[in-house]
Amino acid sequence: MGRMQESPTRASFPNDSRLNAAIAWAVEHLPFELTAISPVSGDASFRRYFRLHGPNSNQISGQESSLILMDSPFATEDNRTFIDIDNRLRQAGAHAPKVLACDLNHGFLLLEDLGDALYREVLHTNNADQCFPPLFQLLQTMATKVDCLGLPEYNRERLLTDLELFPNWYLGKHKNIQLSCEDWDIWEDLCTRLIASAQQQDQIFVHRDFHSCNLLDLGNAEVGVIDFQDAVRGPISYDLVSLLWDRYICWPRSRLEVWMEEFRQRIAPNVDSVAWVRYCDWMGLQRNLKIVGIFARLHYRDSKQDYLEMIPRFWSYLMDVLPRYDETRPMLELLERLECAP
Repeated sequence: MGRMQESPTRASFPNDSRLNAAIAWAVEHLPFELTAISPVSGDASFRRYFRLHGPNSNQISGQESSLILMDSPFATEDNRTFIDIDNRLRQAGAHAPKVLACDLNHGFLLLEDLGDALYREVLHTNNADQCFPPLFQLLQTMATKVDCLGLPEYNRERLLTDLELFPNWYLGKHKNIQLSCEDWDIWEDLCTRLIASAQQQDQIFVHRDFHSCNLLDLGNAEVGVIDFQDAVRGPISYDLVSLLWDRYICWPRSRLEVWMEEFRQRIAPNVDSVAWVRYCDWMGLQRNLKIVGIFARLHYRDSKQDYLEMIPRFWSYLMDVLPRYDETRPMLELLERLECAP
């Protein structure tokens, strides 16, 4: 939007009283005069983000010239957890946005602006070898330095709840497929194996959505991290597979295995390399089955229309890994028999 005239505290969005209230609150805490507001791409939650511009937004300045207003309704979002995780990350040396002010009763937060250089736009096939080392360093910092005491455990119940999104929302709701008793046996066997593999791994701080839309290139090999409020204590391979099996860029298997080995040497050198690849593959299966189910749920339950278009990529990830292991081939055969590809 253009430059705001006169007082930005006035109601500038006649059909959005909540946003007007958030802006009025933010103005009381800004270290600069508010001159303009622009929306920032959101996520799959009910949160909204707006960039609040000051007079020097387009100039090099030693002072903050833009900040992020997060509208995060307390009825649907746990802002105390957001602040807690933010503090844990920052205390470990990770660059999460500093919380400058908050109103927990209304769900308004004022955050440091880490910019717009999302790895979604920065990372491509020709610069991956330069981009990945800082990302691996951030993963290593989170795994070894971020306090995960008291975080929710990504235990069997949570892992299974995530997996069940696939038959309930993708197969059942999207494809209108009802599994037979024999089909359920195959599905439950797969779930048991994937969960057991996840629980065998070291349990560390897990971001749970560590991918190119939640990572920012801050320059000088520094990486900003956002959308971390669902963090848990969980399997050591989880955030790595989130990064490697990305929603916007697909890497050849040979490159994935090089990166798996590089990260194993950094963070899990005592794990056999073959076992580590299996950990990553099976963790990827759990996560990608969950994602296919979540995207279907976002479409049907939350009326978020763009997510069905993303399912084919994650389906291709499933189809690449399922045939690699004898234990997972029955699920591949089931999906092929049901003809449930997107």
